[in-house]
Amino acid sequence: TRAATSYGDHVTAEIAGDLAVDGWTVVSGAAYGIDGAAHRAALGVGGTTIAVLACGVDRAYPAGHTRLLERIAEQGAVVSEYPPGTTPARYRFLARNRLVAALADGVVVVEAGWRSGARNTASWARAVGRPVVAVPGPVTSASSAGCHRMIREGEAVLVTGAQDVVAEIGPVGSEMGASDERDSLFGRRLDALPETAARTLDALPTAGAVQPEEVSVTSGIPVAAVRSALVVLEVEGYARRGRSGWVRVSG
Repeated sequence: TRAATSYGDHVTAEIAGDLAVDGWTVVSGAAYGIDGAAHRAALGVGGTTIAVLACGVDRAYPAGHTRLLERIAEQGAVVSEYPPGTTPARYRFLARNRLVAALADGVVVVEAGWRSGARNTASWARAVGRPVVAVPGPVTSASSAGCHRMIREGEAVLVTGAQDVVAEIGPVGSEMGASDERDSLFGRRLDALPETAARTLDALPTAGAVQPEEVSVTSGIPVAAVRSALVVLEVEGYARRGRSGWVRVSG
């Protein structure tokens, strides 16, 4: 959220700073509020951060973050899918969110209103098979209403710190590296999978196809979270969608 509370700023600084110290790259949109807090936290500990803009990279937006964007360019990268000279537009911010989600190994939502761009980013993350986690806030805070909604509806896993984030997303660099250095598909360690994906895989039968609702009953994971986890498993090569349902891939 752009209308971040002091609580949101504090939690963002702790999580983003701790992750950056451990070698994670912090990806965000350079907006006011949580975005800016995440970038500043990464820069403050000497970490790497990437800003994804909804305009040309030659335009500092918002203008109040001109110096912040200069620091990000020096210590990380400022990127955009739009050519230089492109001005910001409302629809471009929502389109930009898909790049934020796809560039990252996972999405952390610290504060989000009931309807928010952060929730849109989380939706993109699930669509491309990225884990989504959210930080709970005060039940009276409108800035945390979206986080609570995502957690309650199984769209995000509750986290309270950097360790929880890593436990869900996996160790840093687990999906990186040159192709000739990657492990073979079935040689990957199962414990590198996010917890929800690993539990979903355990619930898939060794023979026959099942529907997400059946996996949900077996695993105890909400159906929405199962669907997201199945996408992750399909991307990783552990499951595939057949005509009659989802099946486990043997190898």
